[in-house]
Amino acid sequence: MVDLIELNRRSVRATVDLVATIKPGDLDRPTPCDGWAVRDLLAHQIVQNHGFAFAASGERSGLDMWEPRPVGDDPVEEYAASARAVMDAFAEEGVLDRRFYLPEIRDGGPFPAKLVIGFHFIDCVVHDWDFAKALGVPANVDEDLAEAALPLAAQVPDTPATRGEGRAFVTGVAAANDAPALDRVVALLGRSPAWSPS
Repeated sequence: MVDLIELNRRSVRATVDLVATIKPGDLDRPTPCDGWAVRDLLAHQIVQNHGFAFAASGERSGLDMWEPRPVGDDPVEEYAASARAVMDAFAEEGVLDRRFYLPEIRDGGPFPAKLVIGFHFIDCVVHDWDFAKALGVPANVDEDLAEAALPLAAQVPDTPATRGEGRAFVTGVAAANDAPALDRVVALLGRSPAWSPS
């Protein structure tokens, strides 16, 4: 049986390690997320980590809790703190028995814990790739994490009603069947594996 909590913990830790290499001069680098620089992606991930951590309580939250705020003077530590919050929340006793509310998705829920932890896991894997591409370094995603993310990415609906501007993902792009698992994951979620800042 797949331990999603452990897979998610590992993906969060890997991204923390990658984010720790970000220097102030990197914050304005473009990312594969259209219109977002590294600072915007950090702000997004920080608020998402805190939002998912709160959702693990089983309580409802408003959309305002999920609105990114500009990063401060130490975005690397801000990110690390948000990562600790979500890892601790998902590690709580009985978390898999809870229902989660996510106001950004459809009617807000409630959603089963495993589904929500899967959402966070796939988001973390893909944004690790985004950070790596922006920084010009290899993604910090182990092959088994990419393989575990692949079936989850394949389940994300890819229709005009669910993809596009203002939505979490854009329309998927083609990737070779023999491409590495991580390339296939990001392609399914609308990113070209060949993306570069230029």
